[in-house]
Amino acid sequence: MRRLSRLALAASLALALLAPASARPDSETAPVASASATVGEHVHTAPVPLLWKLSDADNSVYLLGSFHLLKPDDYPVSTDVDAAFNAADRLVFEVAPEDLHDPSTALKFLQAAGYGDGGSLSEVLPQDMREKFDRILAGNGASIAQFEAYEPWFVNLSLTLGLSQSMGFSGEHGLDQYLMRAAADAGKPTAGLESIDDQLGALDNTPMDEQVASLSDFIERPEAMPGMLADLHTAWRNGDIPELDRMTREEMQAQTPETYRLVNVARNQAWLPRIRALLDDSASEDVLVVVGALHLLGEDGLVEQLADEGYVMERVCSACAAGDSMQTAER
Repeated sequence: MRRLSRLALAASLALALLAPASARPDSETAPVASASATVGEHVHTAPVPLLWKLSDADNSVYLLGSFHLLKPDDYPVSTDVDAAFNAADRLVFEVAPEDLHDPSTALKFLQAAGYGDGGSLSEVLPQDMREKFDRILAGNGASIAQFEAYEPWFVNLSLTLGLSQSMGFSGEHGLDQYLMRAAADAGKPTAGLESIDDQLGALDNTPMDEQVASLSDFIERPEAMPGMLADLHTAWRNGDIPELDRMTREEMQAQTPETYRLVNVARNQAWLPRIRALLDDSASEDVLVVVGALHLLGEDGLVEQLADEGYVMERVCSACAAGDSMQTAER
């Protein structure tokens, strides 16, 4: 069950960038677990970046793996990230900042999260799961009625966001949002690899049985979630690729394969030609591409797929151990 609970949390973190605050139910008033025992000591060293560089004779493209929910003391960023940002003529995110912050996004999000056939959460959850969820919510002064209109993937995400906020994390401090603001301050152009509609389409098409399974993982062990979020955050901060891969990609792939395909594999495949074009079709412009860390991991990740196509991928990591600071993958 511990592995499955991590799956629920990892799946929610992979989607956290998509949820504008105004599109969430009042989950902040209904956390499913106390975070007081798992908030770690403040860390003042910069996170070890998940940063790669691919270059040709004319320009370079940097790939940076983000964590969508961070804390103020996750900053400043490493000198490697600063250098990549300074070198970049423009930045590309999963979704363009103007689309992410468009007021219409909240409404689109809520429409995607609802039941097109007029159903409800209570109708898709097994009775024992529904009753346990209602008891958990009642203990926090809430009820399942707050979530009835939403599909399980959205409820899962809302619970994760509420939990993360109680632990001091927020989307506003996520690396994506930080770099969006930095780009705006520096006057650097930005763009997106996909649209909000693309992302919401992937979510809305995830199988209901897999949505229910992931939410069940969360509900069955709510007390374990704060520690798991802390573990994921630590793995990202440490740049620990094997651990992060095990805790996110491998478990999603094994336990909810169709959700994994829609949320990770299909989107990566759609992004690859756009990333290649940033290098091949641009004469002199360097670009920093910022995506969730999940999208860079494993055989389905952007790093290995670009390496398989013959691109030289350099891991940029001044903080890594000697000899590992610039890891080259070439096929």
